[in-house]
Amino acid sequence: MREINQTSDRMKEMEESELHQIKSRPVVTSIVLIGGLVALFLSMGASISVGAADIDLMTVWQGVFYFNPEFTSHQIIQELRMPRAITAALVGAFLAISGAIMQGMTRNPLASPSIMGVTDGSAFAIALAFAFFPGTSYVGLMIWSFVGAGIGAGLVFTIGALSKGGLTPVKLALAGAAVGALLSSFSSAIAIHFQVAQDISFWYAGGLAGTKWMSVKLALPVAIVGIALAIILSRSVTILSLGEDVAKGLGQRTVIVKILGTVVVLLLTGAAVSIAGSVGFIGLVIPHITRFLIGVDYRMIIPCSAVLGGLLLVWADIGARMINPPFETPVGAVTAIIGVPFFLYLARKEGRGLS
Repeated sequence: MREINQTSDRMKEMEESELHQIKSRPVVTSIVLIGGLVALFLSMGASISVGAADIDLMTVWQGVFYFNPEFTSHQIIQELRMPRAITAALVGAFLAISGAIMQGMTRNPLASPSIMGVTDGSAFAIALAFAFFPGTSYVGLMIWSFVGAGIGAGLVFTIGALSKGGLTPVKLALAGAAVGALLSSFSSAIAIHFQVAQDISFWYAGGLAGTKWMSVKLALPVAIVGIALAIILSRSVTILSLGEDVAKGLGQRTVIVKILGTVVVLLLTGAAVSIAGSVGFIGLVIPHITRFLIGVDYRMIIPCSAVLGGLLLVWADIGARMINPPFETPVGAVTAIIGVPFFLYLARKEGRGLS
């Protein structure tokens, strides 16, 4: 028993040694985290003020903290604008955390929910629910979304693993693109055949219009569980990102870490898609920006990615309302404007040495 304890202590010392070798930027991390939170709350205020009916920031303050049901502007703020802004922040955080965990676990800089088949899998499952189980409740759609996320991710990793040479970042990205296109085609066929295209068009385009407090109530438990698990796993993801051989050498149970990490990704992505539809590229772009700013310690990357992801989607939603007023541009199209060039740059950069 004493030898087992000594071995465990040595493993912990080795793990601490590896973690200390990771360059940290505590000052920059504090600025990103605190400054990002302040910017996020201010941006949510701006989001609440923007829309078909322009509302000044003073009225937003009064509508949030001194609600008067007799004022129409206060009702708009409380019933329409506030849940939309909160949901945008939560969904952006969900997608950014999912992308960070996927990139850390697989050591694949191209990994993200939208590229690895997770998002398209969720949308496909929702299409099935509308076609075969009309009248499915909001909670039911969320469960279908979780299942679809698992199907999409499972297909991508299976195809990538069976390919010659095994899993590589570029092969996973190609498998994700192929599986995503296949599932998207199936979803379109189901929508046309069962005449539910109008019902599921929202999930294809991605958007936050019509978001209610029910969305927030369903998203909050997922946020608490998913983000808590992600933070608990962050230390292990940091070690795993150094290489699977290094992680195993330090005594880490890599299979368990990957399973739990996958559960977190499916939980957060499934919830995000069921609420806001297919919003792409946040999970790809934000983790890269976060690592560039604060380093490669996932204990800091995950909370900072959550803040920056929420900030990006809040502003993307503001842009979606301002591009072509009074009509709304799908928020997925706004994030794609940023994400597609970034993905092409990464694919070209990583493809040189990893294909």
